Amino acid sequence: MEDKFAELEDRLAEITDLSQVSALLGWDQQTYMPPAGVEGRGNHMATIDRILHLKRTSDELGQLLADLAPLVNEWPPDSVKTRLVKVTKREFEKRTKVPVEWVEEFARLTTLAEQAWEKARAEDKFANFQPYLERIVDMKRSYAGFFAPYEHVYDPLLDDFEPGTKTMEVKAIFEALRPQQVALIREILACPPIDDSFLHQHFDEQKQWDFGVQVITKFGFPWDRGRQDKSPHPFTSSFGVNDVRITTRLYPDHMESALFGTMHEAGHGLYDLGIHPAFARSLLGDASSLAIHESQSRMWENLVGRSRPFWKHFYPKLQETFPAQLGNVSLESFYKAVNKVQPSLIRVEADEATYNLHIMLRLGLEISLLEGSLLVSDLPEAWNSGMEEYLGIRPHNDTLGVLQDIHWSVGLMGYFSTYALGNLISLQLWERIRQDIPDLDEQIEAGEFRPLLEWLHENIHQHGSMFEPQELIARVTGSRINPDPYVRYLTEKYREIYGI
Repeated sequence: MEDKFAELEDRLAEITDLSQVSALLGWDQQTYMPPAGVEGRGNHMATIDRILHLKRTSDELGQLLADLAPLVNEWPPDSVKTRLVKVTKREFEKRTKVPVEWVEEFARLTTLAEQAWEKARAEDKFANFQPYLERIVDMKRSYAGFFAPYEHVYDPLLDDFEPGTKTMEVKAIFEALRPQQVALIREILACPPIDDSFLHQHFDEQKQWDFGVQVITKFGFPWDRGRQDKSPHPFTSSFGVNDVRITTRLYPDHMESALFGTMHEAGHGLYDLGIHPAFARSLLGDASSLAIHESQSRMWENLVGRSRPFWKHFYPKLQETFPAQLGNVSLESFYKAVNKVQPSLIRVEADEATYNLHIMLRLGLEISLLEGSLLVSDLPEAWNSGMEEYLGIRPHNDTLGVLQDIHWSVGLMGYFSTYALGNLISLQLWERIRQDIPDLDEQIEAGEFRPLLEWLHENIHQHGSMFEPQELIARVTGSRINPDPYVRYLTEKYREIYGI
């Protein structure tokens, strides 16, 4: 049977290699590929995804899993062998339900849709993207149908990103969380607004880039195993434990975008770079889930990057970088400005107090699209009305509204809730980290991030996808996803900042 397990590892190594090649093509499309190459790239992606699907669902792989099944009960439940067989079996059973023709067509469609989205966003013409999105929604409905019967049509999509999590479970978490966040936001907005006018000046883009690089180098981002480039929408791609790439975007009059976006993507990158080297070319070499992944990016961006101890260390350096803009601005004024609560149109620029409301809106829209109660043609108005209901503001065009996120164009439906769940998880982990590293604030103020990164490597990163997300959280914190630590954090932080 050792030969059978070795054969399984060999097959999975080949599958992982092809998957990472596909990811590399996706990274290139969003960074350096010339626009006219999109049709050819669609064919590349369709071909590779077809080959991948056939290998992931082959009779030979199914037989290997059947042969190894009797041994799983003999191996320790948390052994690498047991977990690898379990993860492979789960993936095999899901993917064998999906026809290869669907996979190939969807890969081609989303490659074309991504370019159509970029153009529609630049020109503020949702109608030009609409037919692509209609086809994507139709194909996602058919995808969900492959897994019927289900409790909810959205469940199969959510399960792709959060294994074992159900739609009703997420909705219940959000329904408990939303009124608490809304009440806090109302308290804050009743206070005098924080002055952040000094942030809306010209900041040299190269200096922004260099400062961001300086910060994430301190975090521990290893440049011999990673790189950073520019893209229309920041993202992170992993092509193995020694090749992880992040991107950012820069605006001359909005320094925070690149500053916090770089920290955010570095958090993703540090997770991928921290997965145990033994899981290279293995299905265990991925993150536990997208929410766990997001907990890492939001932790470095917000819990570290928007904290007072962080800026006690880095603000003098930022003032040296931009003396004309920030030389006369106090640390306290700057700290309050980068934590200002103000409902805004753009999700990735949203403050911590309002961010989750953006996600709740998108989740509701996705569910309605999949249920068929919302037509794609009505999506812009539904988006604008939802923004007005949730945040009290209304986009004046679709570029700032329904076209702002890349996710739907690349077929990522079922994904958005992971952003808010990641926020909740980050605080559950943070409370445990504070117990284990009681002088954490002092370390951050001194610019020392190694103990924090080592804790994350030990407790989260190294495990890859050995454990399902709720299981991993419970192992580390003692409970499943719980919004209470997040609500405590927001309440304490913002009442202090606003003097409530």
